[in-house]
Amino acid sequence: MTTTQQTPHHSPDDEPEEQNDSWRGYAEEGNDELSRATTVRLQKHSRKLLGELLRPYHKMIWLLVVIVLVENGARLAVPYLVSLGIDKGIPPIIASKHGLAGEGSQTLVTVVLVVFASALIQAFARQLFLMRSGRLGQTILLGLRRRVFDHFQRLSPSFHDKYTSGRVISRLTSDVDVIDEMLRTGFDGLVTALLTLVGTAVLLLVLDLQLGLIALLSFPALFMITRWFRRRSAIVYRRTREAVVLVIVHFVESMGGIRAVQAFRREPRNEEIFYDVNDKYREANLESFRINAIFMPSIKGVGNITIVAILAYGGWQAYHGHVTVGVLTAFLLYLRQFFEPLQDISQFYNTFLSASAALEKLSGVLNEKPDVAEPVKPAKPPAHTRGHLELRDVQFQYVDGVRVLPGLQLDVPAGQTLALVGTTGAGKTTIAKLVARFYDPTGGHVLLDGIDLRDLTEDDLRDRVVMVTQENFLFTGTVADNIRFGKPTATMDEIVDAAKVIGAHDFIMALPDGYETAVAKRGSRLSAGQRQLVAFARAFLADPAVLILDEATSSLDIPSERLIQRALRTILDDRTAIVIAHRLSTVETADRVIVLEHGRIIEDGAPSTLITTGGNYAGLHQAWEDSLA
Repeated sequence: MTTTQQTPHHSPDDEPEEQNDSWRGYAEEGNDELSRATTVRLQKHSRKLLGELLRPYHKMIWLLVVIVLVENGARLAVPYLVSLGIDKGIPPIIASKHGLAGEGSQTLVTVVLVVFASALIQAFARQLFLMRSGRLGQTILLGLRRRVFDHFQRLSPSFHDKYTSGRVISRLTSDVDVIDEMLRTGFDGLVTALLTLVGTAVLLLVLDLQLGLIALLSFPALFMITRWFRRRSAIVYRRTREAVVLVIVHFVESMGGIRAVQAFRREPRNEEIFYDVNDKYREANLESFRINAIFMPSIKGVGNITIVAILAYGGWQAYHGHVTVGVLTAFLLYLRQFFEPLQDISQFYNTFLSASAALEKLSGVLNEKPDVAEPVKPAKPPAHTRGHLELRDVQFQYVDGVRVLPGLQLDVPAGQTLALVGTTGAGKTTIAKLVARFYDPTGGHVLLDGIDLRDLTEDDLRDRVVMVTQENFLFTGTVADNIRFGKPTATMDEIVDAAKVIGAHDFIMALPDGYETAVAKRGSRLSAGQRQLVAFARAFLADPAVLILDEATSSLDIPSERLIQRALRTILDDRTAIVIAHRLSTVETADRVIVLEHGRIIEDGAPSTLITTGGNYAGLHQAWEDSLA
């Protein structure tokens, strides 16, 4: 049997927020010591998840168990049949050659046919197992991927704010992959190994009790070697996993910030850090090879010593007629089968460690509850939403004890365009996120047409409230696909009409393939102003009662911003809107301006009025005009 070194699976669990000069400052997957209670809880959740994954297929699993039993039964029968062929089939042939009475070759032929049939049964059972287990494994993984993806989509933005993209990716890829390997090879290898060990031990004792007991004398040594390997490999596995996380994290961070790296000539220091973490990964892998280099030969050595002992003692017993040659042959064949599974079990242990860790992480994610939960008894909104917004004594804090909004009172009549102005950290974006219900207030109520947002279903809310951010995120696909994102059922005519109203039609038609032009990664083929127009067309097509624009023009230069103004007036017409902008050219389109400071309203009125009062807004407006000059 040929064994191969299996490298444990790893996943980049954390991406540090910024580069620092010490790789030891990076977030490591395995460095956070979990309390015993947390570990027990994670293991409980992972077992529960495994049960949920397997429960619908319990009949198929039992069928696979039967197939494995049949396959291993046929395989274990071969050495016994060989002993019968030698002891019962060959002597009659020898006797018939010497003219003595005997059945000739009939017994031997019968044994050969049975061995041939056993080989066919084993091959057929093996093929059937591989086909059925492969189909079952892929079905389970298909459902698991769907479940994880759907759950990630349902989780609130607050979860994704703290759960890095690298961890999200690793959950859906590397963690699922190690479970895939466990399903493909782990079950088969473990069951086969256990059946072989138990079945061989029983058959050895049945064939000859004395020889069987001598063979089982190797058990204590095997137990000690396997126990040492299990403990040591767990430590080395964790060390290797932590080391590769550092390699991946540093690589992803360096490549993700390559512009800053090159601009500030960071390459030499990055290379120094990478060489350090990469060398530690090499050392961890060498340790893994070292313990395998000890374990594998030790198992083989114990096995060979046992075979030599059985051959010597069994040969002496056969010479004196106490043991037949067939039994001794069967013993040697069974011993060969007996020691091989121990190596399989050791390889299975690494796969088991990886799959267990993956199940714990996936179960942890799947047990996360959305901060913004669906209502138990949802309210039925009116068919026509007017868009009247109210914030009644709204309080909010991202971190315990640090209130962003201490108790905000705000009434926005239907159809009004409200601009929020203030310094960074004043609470403008927080208000927008609360109205879009990306977060729920920690106190007070946010109401739409008199209905608390917490009483609206997700679908009802998203139909009525749309938020456009400064990211203007465009998805992989065509321009038409990205506009249709606002209304998945929209026809091509509706998409074109929306683009025309916004003023995006001309530049779209100038693209190589018009509306079918691929936007490339995050819309990199389009300018900032073009991406903004596509985002506006998307929002216009969605036709929400309430539109939120959060710094939607902050990334544009002055000429591009002027081109956007007409589209902005079009999209804000006849709907309730909340506009957040540092550039006051955008604010001038508003009916009303609120100046915020530390979550409190310090000025409220029409922009034309606030300019003349000499207050904060007037100062901001004057500074903006001076910047244009």
